[in-house]
Amino acid sequence: MPSSKTPTKSTSSSSHHKQAASRAKSHASDETPDAIELLTQDHKEVKKLFKAYEKLVKDEAEGSEKQELANQICTMLVVHTTIEEEIFYPAAREALPEQDLLDEAVVEHASAKSLIEQIQSMSPEDELYDAKVTVLGEYIDHHVKEEEAELFPQVKKAKLDLEQLGEEMAERKLQCESEAEQATH
Repeated sequence: MPSSKTPTKSTSSSSHHKQAASRAKSHASDETPDAIELLTQDHKEVKKLFKAYEKLVKDEAEGSEKQELANQICTMLVVHTTIEEEIFYPAAREALPEQDLLDEAVVEHASAKSLIEQIQSMSPEDELYDAKVTVLGEYIDHHVKEEEAELFPQVKKAKLDLEQLGEEMAERKLQCESEAEQATH
């Protein structure tokens, strides 16, 4: 059976989000990635955004370009951490006997959220702006490697319904993206 799993792209069009939400509800079992696939897609997308930011810094791009991309990164990470903390981590806690990786992930999220708040309250012209975005990328890279190499394999072995979890997470992700879009207008 062909699958049409494609990563969700952020746009400023609210009609896009409404159409995506409608598709997600009407074809959830056919098109929605499982929980781990959804998180892994996010990881790949944010890694590309951090690489694009590095290029902007190297090319000495305008502050407005850097700020727009940094805001996109921060928004994506806020949405991602929300669905992990509200849905994925609680389910993993119930299914896994060992909690250390989940505890570490929560601490890593707190560090990332602190940097996100700092970045969002700054201007690209401020001292340490680029450094903070770079360090955030390094934190996220470490976090992603740990999740994908250690946590996700444990979760796959557990008796979790990753399809159902993925549907819940995809629905919450759309809601968070919509809320974030409304907050910027």
